Amino acid sequence: ENIPLLPGSPRRLSPRAVVRGGQGPKHGQQCLQAPGPPASLQGSVPQGSGQASGGGSAPNSSVINNYLEASEPVSSEACVSRMHFYDSQRKVDYVLAYHYRKRGAHPGHSSPGHNLAIVSNGETGKDPQAGAPGDIELGPLDALEEERKEQREEFEHNLMEAGLELEKDLESKSQGSVFVRIHAPWQVLAREAEFLKIKVPTKKEMYEIKSQGSIAKTFSKILHKLSAPLKPRVPEHSNSRMKNLSYPFSREKMYLYNIQDKDTFFDNATRSRIVHEILKRTTCSRANNTMGINSLIANNIYEAAYPLHDGEYDSPGDDMNDRKLLYQEWARYGVFYKFQPIDLIRKYFGEKIGLYFAWLGLYTSFLIPSSVIGIIVFLYGCATIEEDIPSKEMCDQQNAFTMCPLCDTSCDYWNLSSACGTARASHLFDNPATVFFSIFMALWATMFLENWKRLQMRLGYFWDLTGIEEEEERAQEHSRPEYETKVREKMLKESNKSVVQKLGTSGTEAEDEDDEDKLTWKDRFPGYLMNFASILFMIALTFSIVFGVIVYRITTAAALSLNKATRSNVRVTVTATAVIINLVVILILDEIYGAVAKWLTKIEVPKTEQTFEERLILKAFLLKFVNAYSPIFYVAFFKGRFVGRPGSYVYVFDGYRMEECAPGGCLMELCIQLSIIMLGKQLIQNNIFEIGVPKLKKLFRKLKDETEPEEADSAHSKHPEQWDLDYSLEPYTGLTPEYMEMIIQFGFVTLFVASFPLAPVFALLNNVIEVRLDAKKFVTELRRPDAVRTKDIGIWFDILSGIGKFSVIINAFVIAVTSDFIPRLVYQYSYSHNGTLHGFVNHTLSFFNVSQLKEGTQPENSQFEQEVQFCRFKDYREPPWAPNPYEFSKQYWAVLSARLAFVIIFQNLVMFLSVLVDWMIPDIPTDISEQIKREKSLFVDFFLKEEHEKLKLAEEPARRSQSSGHRSKRGPAASPAPSGRSQLGSSASSGSQHTSV
Repeated sequence: ENIPLLPGSPRRLSPRAVVRGGQGPKHGQQCLQAPGPPASLQGSVPQGSGQASGGGSAPNSSVINNYLEASEPVSSEACVSRMHFYDSQRKVDYVLAYHYRKRGAHPGHSSPGHNLAIVSNGETGKDPQAGAPGDIELGPLDALEEERKEQREEFEHNLMEAGLELEKDLESKSQGSVFVRIHAPWQVLAREAEFLKIKVPTKKEMYEIKSQGSIAKTFSKILHKLSAPLKPRVPEHSNSRMKNLSYPFSREKMYLYNIQDKDTFFDNATRSRIVHEILKRTTCSRANNTMGINSLIANNIYEAAYPLHDGEYDSPGDDMNDRKLLYQEWARYGVFYKFQPIDLIRKYFGEKIGLYFAWLGLYTSFLIPSSVIGIIVFLYGCATIEEDIPSKEMCDQQNAFTMCPLCDTSCDYWNLSSACGTARASHLFDNPATVFFSIFMALWATMFLENWKRLQMRLGYFWDLTGIEEEEERAQEHSRPEYETKVREKMLKESNKSVVQKLGTSGTEAEDEDDEDKLTWKDRFPGYLMNFASILFMIALTFSIVFGVIVYRITTAAALSLNKATRSNVRVTVTATAVIINLVVILILDEIYGAVAKWLTKIEVPKTEQTFEERLILKAFLLKFVNAYSPIFYVAFFKGRFVGRPGSYVYVFDGYRMEECAPGGCLMELCIQLSIIMLGKQLIQNNIFEIGVPKLKKLFRKLKDETEPEEADSAHSKHPEQWDLDYSLEPYTGLTPEYMEMIIQFGFVTLFVASFPLAPVFALLNNVIEVRLDAKKFVTELRRPDAVRTKDIGIWFDILSGIGKFSVIINAFVIAVTSDFIPRLVYQYSYSHNGTLHGFVNHTLSFFNVSQLKEGTQPENSQFEQEVQFCRFKDYREPPWAPNPYEFSKQYWAVLSARLAFVIIFQNLVMFLSVLVDWMIPDIPTDISEQIKREKSLFVDFFLKEEHEKLKLAEEPARRSQSSGHRSKRGPAASPAPSGRSQLGSSASSGSQHTSV
């Protein structure tokens, strides 16, 4: 049967909401009814009339606009469920919310109970408080509110023309919020499911995904038994080896599907997705021919649009819904040890969010082996600390290496043995095992990405995501509201008055103009220029802040060195305070850069949401990457490289020398910097930004609701509806913040892992909490997102792959340049007399004649003044008695060449191993590729069987009529030709019965 459309266009359509059905709303809430055709076309329709209709409505029932009187008696059984219309039969699939303010209304003045009742023929009911239009002078706000009201009425009219059924409460107060409930009847669901090519289960029973090989099967059974306590108790998780045979929905092949109940055949997420597609493509000519609900929300015509949650997550009793099940088995910290119910997450939130949590779960599980290896590397450093010869030599006071002063005038000469603690601590992270760990982590990143590709393919197969490219192309057709506005402004500037009038009057011509007039590179050039200049400025700002912290360290170190009491703890104090300053600045700039990236992307005016999201991600990632890692890059590769030498130091300002690395090298300081920034970001962002900020927002919203004058129904406030509860939740803004946080953490884990082997351990501990934190946020604190189908994680995979490759180069330079691994190797095999590291410390220290110190830079009141002729400093330079004193020595060039050779060898070796791992692990799992082939053959068999059954049903009436003809005539057999024609005719008629929807 055809979908009923609203015939005609009433002069003042006011779909203020109606229930279709005999049951009315509860007291105090008026609703629209949808009984029969408009009164103007088929006679008058009395108020309150209508036939109750559930999933299957009357063939010619159209939505019209009648109001119920507030004084009418209401059945106590009116609204049983919070998820349905007030007839308790039709499910609410989507909700639109807006705020209204009546003409000339002020807070505190309301007119409850009596309202204007407009039916579709233009007749009005009595309203004692309503005067003539000229009684109240329209103010600017009133005119704007009237305009928005007309736009809402037209948009809701167009929704009803598309077949949707609407219901909403009457605007009985002077101001307040109204919720438009939308229900999609079966005809609309069937039409849209066919148009969107939504795959649904067929009559074919679930078949088992068989694992090949007896050993693999036995291992799988053992693993299944061992992991049984870790699995969540959800129905979808119990059949992980079973799969339904799915086929795109088609109204012509209804016999393929097992449709037992039309109301529950499509789940809630699919129903809301179908309604959202209709909302996105419905136009509103009064709002400049705006396309879709997103444009109306952007223009403040509606406040929000969202699907409903499946009831409350903490409701008492045994009644269970998907939201409550997710909360109990996934979104609580008490179930942190369990696997995630990915299939249920996907069913409830859609594929896009399901893929995010699947990715996060795989990443967290991959952190377990890297954490174990990292702990082993750290313990190896602890175990071999007593056997480390260089640190022993540094701690040996008999060696008495007298070092040059660390600052001018106020600093004295000092013994190298005083830095014994730093040297021993450096060995924990600067040992041969870290080189092995760096290679392991580079291969780990490759294996993680390869396994994610395999899991993505597996989920795509189980979730029927094949052939999704058409949906993605269709998503590209919907332009963003800002883009439409820019195009319209451009057309208004370039067009004459006649074209402007055509824009407002002719929808088809406006669409043609939209196709012809698009934003060119010339229109976007100012935005691109602003983007380029702003990003350069932000990066320069980050570098200048890093330089400011360097100046702070230098000046603070010089100031503390003047005081004898603080002189001994100068390095610890300066390092700790500088790292904390860096952390605070990073956290502040993170928030600023996120807002700036969004603003810059809006200036570009991307056409589609996908393009907007990709450009936003790239800008935000670039700015946040530079912000998070610039202090770490400085310590790793620049600190101590531009110091100069005694007698010829490099000065930042007058009297302030560039800072040097600690005697044990910069690796220990790099480790401290990395650990504090990583842990600080995770703890503060998780505890304050992700937990505290939403709670504060909720508290402020609650206080605001309490302070504002509210004309609420006491019974309604005690038992709020589901749409009221969901409206009070935070709107869903996308997955970009969640991904960004994990990508930056992935950088901490891979980029500088040579200096901090424990990074995977802290990342693992954070992610165990992060999974449940994000889960709780999605289940309890956010409105339900629209179910979005996607086959992969998009641009995030490319960023991860880029970080993985970049980490190989960074770790190669950290080992070669920052650590002492290469100098020790060169000394041991080129300069050592016995092939050991004995004498390594002395080999790395150069001599300086203290008499050559510049005037005014000598230490004051030195305890070493009479004894010291030469002081030592860490560098490879010629001694003062050489022909070219203080020039770089041969050892310097030997070590430099070894460092560069190591970088090249390490990089190529690891890249080769990564490519080898990539080649060895196929992107598509073997069992999945075999099952795809098997599924095709199964479907062919099933399709032929169903066609055969259909043909049998079609032939039955023909055989009966033929046999009855034989009995009546008692004559010779009928010719085959008519029989064939009758069979064909019967078959066609039977087929039409099957295909009618």
